[in-house]
Amino acid sequence: MSLETRIVALAQAIGNDVKTLTAAQGNLSALNTTTKISLVAAINELVTLVNNAGVRINDNAGNGDTDVTWSADKIFDSIEAAKAAVKNELVNGAAAALDTLSELATALSNDPNFATTIATEVANRVRYDAAQTLTSLQQAQARSNIGAAAASDLNTLTTGLGNYDRDYVADYTAAKA
Repeated sequence: MSLETRIVALAQAIGNDVKTLTAAQGNLSALNTTTKISLVAAINELVTLVNNAGVRINDNAGNGDTDVTWSADKIFDSIEAAKAAVKNELVNGAAAALDTLSELATALSNDPNFATTIATEVANRVRYDAAQTLTSLQQAQARSNIGAAAASDLNTLTTGLGNYDRDYVADYTAAKA
C-alpha cells in the first residue's frame, strides 16, 4: 500500500471520527436548557437545577444509577478521557513528532504530490534487481557515485590482460618440447 493511499485512509478515518463525534454531540440548539452555546454550559445549568431540586451529585455513581448525577468536573474529566482515547486510537502509538496532521505534513515537506515526487526520485536510482536503460551521462554519474571504473578503463584493462581464457599449461607443454 503506498504512502499516499495510507494518508488518504488516515484522513478518511479522522473525518469519519469527527462526523461520529459531531453526531454524538448532537445539535446544541435542541438542548432543553436556556444555555445553548456549549455542552459544558448546559451541563452546569442542569447541575444548578438539579442541586436546587434536591438531587444528589455522586461522582462515584455508575451506569444505571438514576437517582444521582455526576458533577461538572467528573463529566468534564470523562469527556477529556474519551477525547484522549479517541486520539490514542487515531495515532495508534505514533511518535509525538508525527501524531498530528500538521506534523505529518511537515515530515512530508508539505508536498501535496509527495507520492509522485518520491516515485520520481526512486525511478532515478540505479537498480540492482533489474536491468535498466541509462544514457551515457547517467552511466558515468552512477559509476562516479559508487567509485566504479569506466567502461573504457575496463576495456584498457582487458586489452592489457590479453586472452585470460588461454591454456597456459598447453603453452608450457609446447615450450618444453
